[in-house]
Amino acid sequence: MELDEEDEIKSKNFHELELDDRLLKAIAKLGWNEPTLIQEKAIPLILEGKDVLIRARTGSGKTAAFALPLIQKILVNKRMQKKQQIKGLIVAPSKELCKQIYDVIMCLTTKCYREVRVIDISPQTDLNAQKPLLNEMPDIIVVTPSRLLQHLKAGNMMLKHSLETLIIDEADLLFSFGYENEIKAVLTYLPTAYQAILASATLSEDVQALKRLVLHNPAILKLEEPPLAPPTQLAHYTLAAEETDKAAILYALLKLHLIRGKTIIFVNTVDRCYKLKLFLEQFGIPTCILNSELPATSRCRAVTQFNSGTYDIIIASDEKALEEPHVIKTKKDKRKKDKESGVARGIDFQFVSNVINFDFPLDINSYIHRAGRTARGKNQGTALSFVAIRERPLMEKVEEHLKGTYNCENLFKTYQFKLEEVEGFRYRAKDGWKAVTRIAVREARLKEIRQEVINCEKLKSYFEDNPRDLQSLRQDKALHTVKLQPHLKDVPEYIIPSTLKGIMGIGKRKRKFDRNAASSGATAVKSRHQARASNPLISLEIPTKK
Repeated sequence: MELDEEDEIKSKNFHELELDDRLLKAIAKLGWNEPTLIQEKAIPLILEGKDVLIRARTGSGKTAAFALPLIQKILVNKRMQKKQQIKGLIVAPSKELCKQIYDVIMCLTTKCYREVRVIDISPQTDLNAQKPLLNEMPDIIVVTPSRLLQHLKAGNMMLKHSLETLIIDEADLLFSFGYENEIKAVLTYLPTAYQAILASATLSEDVQALKRLVLHNPAILKLEEPPLAPPTQLAHYTLAAEETDKAAILYALLKLHLIRGKTIIFVNTVDRCYKLKLFLEQFGIPTCILNSELPATSRCRAVTQFNSGTYDIIIASDEKALEEPHVIKTKKDKRKKDKESGVARGIDFQFVSNVINFDFPLDINSYIHRAGRTARGKNQGTALSFVAIRERPLMEKVEEHLKGTYNCENLFKTYQFKLEEVEGFRYRAKDGWKAVTRIAVREARLKEIRQEVINCEKLKSYFEDNPRDLQSLRQDKALHTVKLQPHLKDVPEYIIPSTLKGIMGIGKRKRKFDRNAASSGATAVKSRHQARASNPLISLEIPTKK
């Protein structure tokens, strides 16, 4: 059975989905006014016990689409069956996504947490440390495929006679992450009959193969919609910038507050993460980094703190990007990356106003998944890509693909940035970029990883008892492997373009640029309208968090 968006939709709100009152209270507390389209279609089918393949773009509400009916089924079974058993198994390709799913379920079970217990066993702690948690027979387990197989082989959980529902999220990533053998092995430990749900952003060949392995006569929920939000919600911009100018342009955009709101900056390698962080650190611009070399707890904490607003800029390396061409690998250069890490896919970065591709992505899917980190739900967003001459063929390939999807002529707008008007920024940036040597990058990587391991392991129990002290370990702390010059943190008036001085309040009596006010409220609205009317540097309106 195959359903698409033209099919009749019977449910109009959460109350009509026949959910438990405790779930409805939790939904109201989360501020969800009405179910998304995929939730309206999926929840009734899952409650009926059907196998379901859910295909919808990122940010469409897939997690709640399978989590709500799973919790509902467990609550109904609790009325009839007293024995505590593992009923639901949720498998996801990365630790970050596992924690995200776990957090969503915890929010949905705030009114029934005693009846529905959930644990996330994806963290790579000792198996014996997690065994007592599994012995308590939680109702729902969230885990990565390899971690699940380890526990099954160790005999720490038995699913043959209890499991009722298997859910695989981001199914199109499982095989590309190298989990094909693990999934096939896991299936041998499961009952002969169970309900299965696959959730995916695409219907790739890998998903079709997984569908044949797991699903039985499934209902296919396929929303025939573009992979990204429409142009009215997500604006795409390109900015011509050669490698030598990218850092200067980013520095100017951030220091002049032409970019406002929470921002993810994507680069193609881990080295570039640290190089860019160290570069911006010299100018007093706090950032944090997210890459596959950091410990899992550190990655999850970075995402959590970014979502909670602890900091506004996160620099992320795309896990599928190639190594930099100038980096010479040696036998001693053994950089261990976490197979169960994901940055561009799956993670629900919240309230992201802007995605900046400092390095242009290497393929169409990578661009889609990067840009998909913003304009989620009904929020507005902007994707700004720096494009060097050598990257232009990639950009044109992406644009051609998306133009066909959206049936429009000019999807990518050009950001008109006059670099010559910020020559002072360019001069400073050139020296700042050169100061971040390969040795400084290497030392920064070693220093941060070593510090994070200490934070995550030795002090874990302490911070559980003293959560306030955890704030002292914010992810945006300075690395200090490059000599800092205090005067660089300030922007002298003489290097600010004359067209921006009026907007920033320079040269006017007793008026200063208030970043907080400009980010939320009337000041921001007035400034943006003034900027578009008079300043040739600003050709794009960056959305702000409401």
